[in-house]
Parts: sequence; C-alpha cells; structure tokens
Amino acid sequence: MKISIPRHYLYLTLISIVLLIFVIVFSFSVLIPKGKEYRIERLSFKTELNEYAKYQEFYDETLDVLKDLQSKNRHIIQAFDKPFNPQRFEKQHKTYFSDLKISKVDRAKDDEGFAVYEVNTTSKISSPTNFYDFLDAINKADWIIAVNFPIVFKREGEMINSSFTMRVYSNNNDTNSSASTSEAK
Repeated sequence: MKISIPRHYLYLTLISIVLLIFVIVFSFSVLIPKGKEYRIERLSFKTELNEYAKYQEFYDETLDVLKDLQSKNRHIIQAFDKPFNPQRFEKQHKTYFSDLKISKVDRAKDDEGFAVYEVNTTSKISSPTNFYDFLDAINKADWIIAVNFPIVFKREGEMINSSFTMRVYSNNNDTNSSASTSEAK
C-alpha cells in the first residue's frame, strides 16, 4: 500500500514547520527578553509614578499653604515693595506727635535681597501713650519698619522730646532710594 501525498501539502507542511521554528526561535531570542525588560521598566515606571504623585501632593499642599500665607500677609508683602518716602512718612504719622522731623536717611546695607535704611527721628509728644499709639500704627504702615533702641525721652515743660532710629526694609529693586535719600537730606 502506497501513500500518496500531494506535493503542495508537502510544501505547505514544510513551510509551516519552518515558520513554527522561526516563531519559536524569534520569541525565545527577542520577545521573551524584551518582555522581561518591559516588566522591569513597567515596575520602575510605577514606582516613579508613585513618587511623582507624592511630590505632586506635597507641592499642592505647599502651594495651598503659600497662597494662604500670601492672602493673610498681603499687607506685609506689599509693604516690602514700596520705596520709603520720608515726606509721606511724616505726613502719615504727624498726628501722633506735636512735632516730627526725620533728619537723616542712610542706606545702611543690603541684607539678602532687601535694602535697609537707617532713619534718625526726633519728635515732641505730649504723653508716652502717643508714642505707643505711633508704634501700633507703624505695624499697619506702608513700610516694614523696626524701631531701634535706645529710645531717648527728655522732658521739657509739658512736652516730651524723643529721639530714636528706625530701620526701614524694602526690596532691593527700590527705584526711589536715591531720590528719597537726597530729598531727606
């Protein structure tokens, strides 16, 4: 008994076997190693994505805190941006004193992005409560001002002469600093 197989079946079987061998060799030599690399990269990506999510959450919380602080301290932030004007200072705070004179404005130093001005001030007040009211008003003023000690009080009749120095802080981009200094002198 003779088995007769047509030629095209034989070619088809042979081509199928060659292709099957090619697919097996290709998958073991290329696809499986790339699959391992893919799993490693996917795991690495997941850890980076988790870290990114943590940093994003930290960023969002920090941004919320920053915006909250900026809204609460808007007056202080704006005060740093205003250049010091001695005439305007005298005009605003003259109500607390019988006489207020700013004798000298010197640019003392630059401190980490801020310009610091030394201001010598003499005044006459009728009672010490006026001076303390003045100190309270400075906290709400248009500038960041620190009153330095010693504060000298001398009584002359019904009035009290006081002299003190103040430090005024503003941003270093103070464009009127030379104008303010020349006007005060």
